[in-house]
Amino acid sequence: MDFDLTDDQRLLGDSVARLLADEYAFDQRKKLLAAAPGWSEALWARYAELGLLGLPIPEEFGGFGGGAVDVLLLQQAFGRHLVLEPFLATVVLGATAIREAGDTALQEEILPAIAAGECKLAFAHYERQSRYDITDVLTTATPRNGGWVLEGGKSVVLHGDCADRLVVSARTGGSREEAEGISLFLVEGEAEGLLRRGYALRDGTRAAELSLSGVAARLIGPQDQALPVIERVVEAGIAATSGEVIGAMEAMQAMTLDYLKTRQQFGRPIGDNQALQHRAAEMLVAMEQGRSMAMLAAMSLSETDPAERARSISMAKVGVGQAGRFVSQNAVQLHGGIGMTDEYAVGHYFRRVMVIEHMFGDTAWHLDRLADQVA
Repeated sequence: MDFDLTDDQRLLGDSVARLLADEYAFDQRKKLLAAAPGWSEALWARYAELGLLGLPIPEEFGGFGGGAVDVLLLQQAFGRHLVLEPFLATVVLGATAIREAGDTALQEEILPAIAAGECKLAFAHYERQSRYDITDVLTTATPRNGGWVLEGGKSVVLHGDCADRLVVSARTGGSREEAEGISLFLVEGEAEGLLRRGYALRDGTRAAELSLSGVAARLIGPQDQALPVIERVVEAGIAATSGEVIGAMEAMQAMTLDYLKTRQQFGRPIGDNQALQHRAAEMLVAMEQGRSMAMLAAMSLSETDPAERARSISMAKVGVGQAGRFVSQNAVQLHGGIGMTDEYAVGHYFRRVMVIEHMFGDTAWHLDRLADQVA
């Protein structure tokens, strides 16, 4: 694989980094967390003006036609600043579902609105009992009056509390944990019978619990055949969040090195201690290993063989998860007591990386998946 970035990709990364350096300092982020809706609507509009919301959307639908590596670089910049806006939920998860499952009319209706910042999506698939099993769906859809109505519930729907529309999975056939019989539906955010309980995750980002009772819905794509689309959405989410972890690790590595150089103990910087130098070097090695695996995840999205793509994605998820945990834990430890405080940034990065590790299957789950493939 060619891991070299193009000039346009380097320019993208640099321009977003400059924007966030000016607009997303740690103190500014803390103010956003303390106020509703928990992210910046003004910055969301700026992202739309700069074309970031249309980055992976095809040009014929008002986007820029960027690829997975472009999204990775953008997410990497977002990870350095712990960005709170619903980019992952809308542009990565929701838009991927519409691109993969929607017909041309639905794509023309929704994708340009996403690129313009006029529509926020959420992808509602996981349920309380399902954990990481994407085939475990109990929410049901039944025909009614020429349409569909949904009954059930969804858990940990990223930015589900602010979404204008939701892509919801439900059973139109089959039984629990059966691959066949799952369909995707489009639900309006203010639909009758839809209850949304929004809350903050441990890292401050937003999610929601959904309750659906007789909610009117619009079928997206072929009935009973949504599982391959759901797999695609999850894989895109893993690749995007891998980039975010790399950005967070870069920030923690830089903060830790600066702390080792400036923190004085017994009249000298603690970074003079050779053991701490070795630990910092190990953090750098782990970060670079994670970077390679994140790039593998992004480039594997174009793989046409589902089994090979799934294997590469799981390998990347494991590699990035292990690297993120090692760098995060050591960053907190090398900062000592200050690393545990809410007032200091490193703890916030630690929490974000740990939340991402448990999205779309944690490290242990993907290791088991790889073991099953080998067996």
